[in-house]
Amino acid sequence: MLKRIHHVAYRCKDARETVEFYERVLKTEFLLAIAEDQVPSTKEPDPYMHVFLDAGMGNVLAFFELPTQPEMDRDHNTPVWVQHIAFEVEDYDALLAAKIHIEGEGIEVVGPIDHGIFQSIYFFDPNGHRLELVANTQTQEQLDELKRVAPAMLAEWSETKKAPKHAAWLHELEFRGTD
Repeated sequence: MLKRIHHVAYRCKDARETVEFYERVLKTEFLLAIAEDQVPSTKEPDPYMHVFLDAGMGNVLAFFELPTQPEMDRDHNTPVWVQHIAFEVEDYDALLAAKIHIEGEGIEVVGPIDHGIFQSIYFFDPNGHRLELVANTQTQEQLDELKRVAPAMLAEWSETKKAPKHAAWLHELEFRGTD
């Protein structure tokens, strides 16, 4: 039924600042802007600026600036680390280069963090959205095993709400082939 994600949209504080940040820090291309004084789906009078950025390989990241709405905020019932936007980079060297570039922009970066099948760095955009850059390091064997145990993990989690141990090997160096 689904072909692909057309775009993912988030709110921003300032459309220009957001576009400039993503162009400068993540080297995205500003694709287009749509602005209306009325919401097309609801017909409510609510002016907005909707900007679209190329996130690579046909993926589009979009933002809405909503000047007549209350100031944006985050979901305080959800930990800050949960809601984030993750982008894939070419490899681990690209991840390290991105970290240096982002820190050079005066932005605090956490990581690299080893997740067993990928390495990540984390930082925030000017709107408070947490961003993650990922360098994949997995093997096909690891992916196959994770897919195999996924249904059992979900079933166990649904019953116990405790982390199943089916993929505990993700953090065991022997299985990953790391010294």
